[in-house]
Amino acid sequence: MPSQTVNIAEPFFTLRLVENESSHAITGKTIALNIGESAIRIREQSLKPMQSVVLQNTEMHNIEHAILVERFADHPDEAELLAQIRKTWPTAYEVRKEDRLRGVEHYMSPKVWIEQVGLTFYHSASVPLNVGLHREHAFCPVPGFREVHTQIVGFGKMQQCREQKVETLYLEEPMAPGITHKPMYDAEGNYPWHQFETITPSVILAVEILPEGATPPPVLTHPKAN
Repeated sequence: MPSQTVNIAEPFFTLRLVENESSHAITGKTIALNIGESAIRIREQSLKPMQSVVLQNTEMHNIEHAILVERFADHPDEAELLAQIRKTWPTAYEVRKEDRLRGVEHYMSPKVWIEQVGLTFYHSASVPLNVGLHREHAFCPVPGFREVHTQIVGFGKMQQCREQKVETLYLEEPMAPGITHKPMYDAEGNYPWHQFETITPSVILAVEILPEGATPPPVLTHPKAN
C-alpha cells in the first residue's frame, strides 16, 4: 500500500503514511518524517532516516517509508486548538495507568500499530510538564526497538540524564514544530533516562518502530474513542 491515511488525530491534524513511492506531492504546510532506511530527496536536499522537516508546495522523491502530518499550521488560534484537544483526548494516565503520569496534564490520542510502526499523538498542557524520566520499553523484549518524537505544535525539549534525576541532565535538544530529536537508542535498543519537557503547551507525535520478530502489544482502551 503506497499511501494511507491514519485517523487517530482527526479532526485536528491529518496523518499519512507514504511507502515505496517514487514521488509524492506536498501542497499545504506539512511535517515530513523519514522512517525508512534510505534518504528521501527534496529538490537539492536529502532527508536522512529519522529526520524531519516542514515542507510546502514541493515534491518528495525516492520514498521508502515516511510519515506526513498535514494541517498542523492551519489553526489560527492555538490556545483554542489545544482546549479542543483536551476535551477530545483523555489523559495519558487514564489510558496507561503509569504512576509517573498520575496528575500530569498530558493527553493522548488513540494509538495505532501499522505493522511494526506505532503512532500516538500527545498533548502536554502544563509548563513544566514533569512527565517523569524513563528508559524501559518492556513491551518489546527483542533488541532493536526504536522511538523518536516529532514536535507538532508549540515548543519543547527532549532531555537525557545519567540517572533518574533531572539534576543529572547531560543533553537537551530544543524542539519546534517539524523537529524530531536525534535518536537516543543504541544498536540493542538501550535508552538513557529521558523525558519530553514543555517550553510551551505542546503537541508531539511519538513514533515507535519494532524490530523484526517483535509483536505489537495490544492497544489499550481509549476512554473517549468512538
